[in-house]
Amino acid sequence: MKKLLRWGVMLSLLTSTLVGSSFLSSQRAIALPEEEIIKKLIPVPVFTITNSQGSPLLASLNNDSNTSVAGVFISKQDADNFVQQLLSQNNPNLRDVQVTPVSLAEVYQMEQASENNPDEAVVFDYVPTQSQVQSALQVLQNNGESTDKFSGVPLFLATGGSDNGYLTIQQGNNQIIPLFFQKEQLQTMLNRLGETQPDLAASVKIQVVNLQGVINLLETSNDRQLNQIVLIPPQESIDYIRSLQNQSN
Repeated sequence: MKKLLRWGVMLSLLTSTLVGSSFLSSQRAIALPEEEIIKKLIPVPVFTITNSQGSPLLASLNNDSNTSVAGVFISKQDADNFVQQLLSQNNPNLRDVQVTPVSLAEVYQMEQASENNPDEAVVFDYVPTQSQVQSALQVLQNNGESTDKFSGVPLFLATGGSDNGYLTIQQGNNQIIPLFFQKEQLQTMLNRLGETQPDLAASVKIQVVNLQGVINLLETSNDRQLNQIVLIPPQESIDYIRSLQNQSN
């Protein structure tokens, strides 16, 4: 219940009215401490496969190490489809598997703990939504970039203006840089921008980055703009968490 409430507060902030678009130029600062990274990851629900006791379903790597793999799905629908495939195998060891939502922050913390325990290491395999991967490849192609170099979970953002800065939006008293898990969410925001600030919208260019790359930047970079990054979960995930909250209420 506490997790649902925490997610609910953060999702309410993320999906509040976003106005006042502008472009942000580069500034410098220190890398984010771990607690700040965790705060940025908390609002993002992801989906794991667990047994009835809540333990994650692990697969062993085909090598001599003790490393196991756990799947982390960005889309609940993809996770549901995977569970159905497992259940169709009629394996008695898999009959209790289920989809369990967790915060991306929890996965991040488990990754950090795994790195400190190589004897029982777990690799978290992020499973992107294939439609968003196709959108990412199309963005790269439109921008004249190689599509071979992209892998992982895509995040979409916008740049533009005279110095090709990051598109920011006003959220309360803060200027944030939104990174969207769904290109359609970003496009909706840009469509609104085109209605209110057409000159600004004309210079906008959609960019795509990798989720793990962004997390690595949060850990290592000294770019002040990273303080303003906000990850916007897929609408499907937002709706699902809200439905859980309604059931709890």
